[in-house]
Amino acid sequence: MAAIALLLGIGSTLIAQEAEEKEPVYQITETVNVKHTPVDNQGSSGTCWCFAGIGFVEAEILRIYGKEFNLSEMFVVRNAWTEKVAKFIRMHGNNTLSQGGEVCDVLYMIDKYGMMPEADYSGKVIGEERHMHAEMNEVINGVARAIIKNGNKKISPAGPKAVQGVLDAYLGEAPEEFTVDGKKYTPKSFAEAYRIDPANYIEICSFTTEEYNKPCMVEIPDNWTWTPAYNLPLDKLMEAVDYALEHGYTLGWAQDVSNKGFSGKNGLGIVPEDPENEKLWEEIVPEKKITDEDHQRAYDNWDAGDDHSMLVVGMAKDQNGTKYYKIKNSWGDRGPYQGYWYCSEQYLRQYTIFFTLHKDALSKAMRKDLGL
Repeated sequence: MAAIALLLGIGSTLIAQEAEEKEPVYQITETVNVKHTPVDNQGSSGTCWCFAGIGFVEAEILRIYGKEFNLSEMFVVRNAWTEKVAKFIRMHGNNTLSQGGEVCDVLYMIDKYGMMPEADYSGKVIGEERHMHAEMNEVINGVARAIIKNGNKKISPAGPKAVQGVLDAYLGEAPEEFTVDGKKYTPKSFAEAYRIDPANYIEICSFTTEEYNKPCMVEIPDNWTWTPAYNLPLDKLMEAVDYALEHGYTLGWAQDVSNKGFSGKNGLGIVPEDPENEKLWEEIVPEKKITDEDHQRAYDNWDAGDDHSMLVVGMAKDQNGTKYYKIKNSWGDRGPYQGYWYCSEQYLRQYTIFFTLHKDALSKAMRKDLGL
């Protein structure tokens, strides 16, 4: 019996080893990898837009100045909350007030308030290792909604101070000065030293309902800054993405991940022809070829929203030559690619809301078409 048990044990071990050594269904090979900073973790906070945006700014500083920084997301988040509440009050409460946002918000906040290193402002002061914002979000909403009730029959100057008090309590007071490479900076002077001018950046989108090669309003709740985007046919949009990556630029990406083609376990995003296919993720399945009309329909039906933001940092292909894009996420090092995802060309065509990128990341011909 002992011998049989031993043989069974050896057999089980071999089977386990074979399972571990089994090649992944989708064998991904990178073809383009733009320089960028490491993956971070947004924790239990709805601030993916800021992590993607800070990653975008860090990559731009690396590209332009050759300097690598780990910048504070929470300094941007607190300043965005300040601006969101102010707009909410000006609009008498008739607009979105949430923790969501877009990559471009990071550019605006840095331009107005400056930036600082993560080491000087982590925003983790409530005793948790991870960002946890649910309670803070509710408290800020409570303060903002109390202000617009206008109980004093006029808006009090105490309201903004109350908001800052909440931010100080949950994120910590932001330092007025800090030191980087032996030099003292304020948030504004640090941002000036490594200037990222929002005027040099644009958004691009693709909607059949809008005129092509012209700016249009991206009508999504998290676009609280009402930022417009240049509208391109879907083929041209993807051409712009490829050109940018091939020329060393990353792109901030607003998109949808609440669909059966996005798999955290597999680190992939695809658009299966049959989302109910029992072989999905067990073998390579055919993908739907996404047209402009498919993309518009998904947007109109709320099948494609901007429930997440990530950073596009490269390109890849699978063993069949299918094109993928390397995506830097903000969920830590989870998944088979340690925090990166690979999303197929069809996935970007279907689920993209818009991209943020440097104007120079577009070809000369496309800049001319857009009047840039």
